[in-house]
Amino acid sequence: MEIPEHGRDLADFAIDFAQQLGATYAEARYEVIIANEFILKNGNPEIGVFDRSLGIGVRVLANGGMGFASTNELTQSSIKETVKFAVDIAKSSAKFREKPIQFSEEKVHEASFEAPYKQLALDVDLDTKMDYIIEIDSLIQKSGAPYRVVFFSDSDVHKYVVTSDGARIAAHVPRIGMFYLLTAVGSNGRMEQGFWQHGGTGGWELLDDWNLVEKIPTLTAKLKKIAEEAQKPPKGTIDYVLGSNVVGLVCHENMGHPSESDRILGREGAQAGESYLTPDMLGTKIGSDVVTIIDDPTLDKSYGWYLYDDEGVKARPRYLMKNGVFEEMLHNRESAFYLGLKSNAGARSSRFDREPIIRMANTYMAPGDYTEEEIFEDIKLGIYMLDHSEWNIDDRRFQSKYVGRTAFLIKDGELTDILVYRPVLETTTPGLLSSIDAVSKTLQFDAATCGKGEPMQGAPVWHGGPTAVRVRNVKTAH
Repeated sequence: MEIPEHGRDLADFAIDFAQQLGATYAEARYEVIIANEFILKNGNPEIGVFDRSLGIGVRVLANGGMGFASTNELTQSSIKETVKFAVDIAKSSAKFREKPIQFSEEKVHEASFEAPYKQLALDVDLDTKMDYIIEIDSLIQKSGAPYRVVFFSDSDVHKYVVTSDGARIAAHVPRIGMFYLLTAVGSNGRMEQGFWQHGGTGGWELLDDWNLVEKIPTLTAKLKKIAEEAQKPPKGTIDYVLGSNVVGLVCHENMGHPSESDRILGREGAQAGESYLTPDMLGTKIGSDVVTIIDDPTLDKSYGWYLYDDEGVKARPRYLMKNGVFEEMLHNRESAFYLGLKSNAGARSSRFDREPIIRMANTYMAPGDYTEEEIFEDIKLGIYMLDHSEWNIDDRRFQSKYVGRTAFLIKDGELTDILVYRPVLETTTPGLLSSIDAVSKTLQFDAATCGKGEPMQGAPVWHGGPTAVRVRNVKTAH
């Protein structure tokens, strides 16, 4: 279902009416959302969600304050009430502000964009979807995981964003996602649990790219082998090689979140924490020369894909760290104005009744020049941590801990088949990023859902990086 002309007219009307009420800036976002979710727990249907919603969210600046309101009653009288409510909030909140909220001036765009697809998941019948989920669940059970949860989702969103300074952006973004959690039991009775998430922007054909029918038996066998064979990690100071799953999580948590300018400027402090980074640290060396971390909304098929953000700003790759230097923060128009910069299209909202806030999209470490063999051959004693079982990080994103799930011993320059049980990488963010001295050539990505905001907004993202990143002289923690 596309944005109807009536919806565009109502969004345009909201902008005009907001200005009549004294708003110095206004934006309206009309969205049509169709989403489906299915969960199987140990083969039994647990829950099904069929979301069919449409509405308009309105955000305004007035007297230096900001207000946001939304409605799913799509009449002109309801839009008037919604806009008036947003303007009243803005004017009331302005009385308590020391500095007025202002937005950066940006190039105005009129554009439309759509994710490429072959077959919309929306057009696939329910029986076909359920048959696929049941097949995946059956594969997991047959491969030796008696305890399992399988989650499948698809969504189709049409969006129209209009601003008082002339932006008009129409978007069509279909997505599908898959999450499964497995618990395998080894012959020794020890259990090992793993979880994987896949997601992308496009159609039903993305399932072919993921090739889960072949992957899942291998994953379950891997968990059983970890439960049966994994040995305690070596003690002392050793080298680590991180797989793309861990590298991507590090990029997301240790560099992505702390680079969000609303977190840096304090807005996130009471909700999710602050940041070890400050604006005057731009240009400061934090990591080694081989570390470049990028957040790029424009990656084809990516879960966090978009070409224009919810403030009408054109998206581009954001270099959070370049050759170890803190290069760029994630901005919306508010934070960009405050710091005398331009927005880099970081404003995203999860749906029409949530305000746009600063979000990551697809955060990853840029590839390097090494083969995996070259990275291993210079290590006397180390651990190759392919993926993680758990992680923890403090509110400023400075102290962090990553616990491995699939990990192998590296000895005398060779990657062995000796499994290591739950190795722990615990260090500071600068300590970790500055200890990286080699990065491999091949990129891989994982999907995730990033939570932020109050009320909570879940944003689809990718994170990833090279398949082998070498970290020197890590003191092992147990």
